[in-house]
Amino acid sequence: MTLPGSAEEQPSHWRLERVDLGEVPYAAAQTDMARWVEERKQGLAANRLFLLTHPAVITYTARTPNDQLPDAASPIDLVQTDRGGHATYHGPGQLIGYLVLNVRELGPRGLIRRVELALVDALDALGFPAVRRETPPGEESLVGVWTPDHRKLASIGMRISGSVSSHGFALNIDPDLSVYTTFTACALPGVRMTSLAELTAERGLPTPTHTEVRDTVARAVTAHLTPG
Repeated sequence: MTLPGSAEEQPSHWRLERVDLGEVPYAAAQTDMARWVEERKQGLAANRLFLLTHPAVITYTARTPNDQLPDAASPIDLVQTDRGGHATYHGPGQLIGYLVLNVRELGPRGLIRRVELALVDALDALGFPAVRRETPPGEESLVGVWTPDHRKLASIGMRISGSVSSHGFALNIDPDLSVYTTFTACALPGVRMTSLAELTAERGLPTPTHTEVRDTVARAVTAHLTPG
């Protein structure tokens, strides 16, 4: 599948700079992110997509109930964060994408929806059917990317301050899925998390490389975040 939005097709004023960081501790990334946001607010940096991984950490927000968090004996660090959403896991085997950009430039479609559709297109290009889901009124958010049988592949949680976004998405390539049994992911008690590795194993196929996933996701995110 050819993704829309090649460099030749994008408006000349639009630029989303890709920054590959490798593995970064969660706390260090949050400190850096505050600086990235200020740089964008002051016009000192372009819109940027930071691609990275984290050592194992479970993050949660001020809205997350205590009974949805892991037991105090959990060996995985637990960190409160200022993004939207609830508890989630970051760790080896994931692709993390942090988006620091001016959302006023994007036009009428919401940022979260654009990110969902970008990940759906990227997964389709990699050979994995995926969908976004509408959240029923009064229910917990179903934001993210799912398999057609409603297993969750990617979580999305963002923050907007002064028209500049931060945080982003986590896509499961080949993480340790057993971690998700130690807490309630995304405030959805019945959610089943999955990964590209699990899906390819079911089909008897090799898992895409991390480089292939990164490149495909970066192209799709750039295409869908092009204003218009």
